[in-house]
Amino acid sequence: MRAYRALFGAQARSQTAYRTSFVVDLVGNVGATAFDVVTVLVLYGVTRELGGFTLRETLVIVGLSSFAFAAADLLVGNIERLSRYVRTGLFDAVLVRPLAALPQLLLMDLPVRKVSRVVFGLAVLLTALASAGIEWTPGRVALAVVAPLAGIVFFGAVFVITATVSFYWIDSGQLANSVTYGGRDFTSYPATIYGSWFRALFAYGLGFAFVSYHPALALLGRADPLGLPGWVGWAAPGVAAVAAAVAALAWRVGIRHYRSTGS
Repeated sequence: MRAYRALFGAQARSQTAYRTSFVVDLVGNVGATAFDVVTVLVLYGVTRELGGFTLRETLVIVGLSSFAFAAADLLVGNIERLSRYVRTGLFDAVLVRPLAALPQLLLMDLPVRKVSRVVFGLAVLLTALASAGIEWTPGRVALAVVAPLAGIVFFGAVFVITATVSFYWIDSGQLANSVTYGGRDFTSYPATIYGSWFRALFAYGLGFAFVSYHPALALLGRADPLGLPGWVGWAAPGVAAVAAAVAALAWRVGIRHYRSTGS
């Protein structure tokens, strides 16, 4: 742990050395998450409902999605640089160090500047939960805490799974982005607005419905317009655990498949 703390400390010091530049980066990074919220507000400027959901209900969905993705992107998102590390041979250097490869990669270029996205996403989530008129029970309080954490784990798993494709196909960046950032966009809206085949693929085939849509239904006390039972809204931690297990397996298989650049 001392070595990992040293890596993190070195990154934090290097990124905050030029304070003005760091502050500008902090402010600029808020925009990536703010635009998701602004887009929803613009849509509700021309309609009162979207897929059968009001603005306050949709903001709960957006809050869950924005916070979970921003936190996962901060903690795990730089794993998407794996293709560059494999191409340049830097990954070889990572493997010969007496530390686990994945934590090294996550700490080698931890984007501290993205912490502003996490703070903004959390603010949106808390504001949405406070204004949605939720009838709070002990179970819903627990879900309001656990669901965002499960979303972070799920998005983190998706980042790792898509990054491991680089062990087999170097130029897989756009494919990975279509799943990670596409998943973020998908989870920012009620699943009811999507076509049946697309919803079946992203919502349930890949599991993105359990990041924000179903937890939001459980928090709001709403029946699922798609007809699924109410307990599905509480399944987010289980889905996140499955995704994490798949990510761990994909990483281990990818590491074993890697044969070095020969550099």
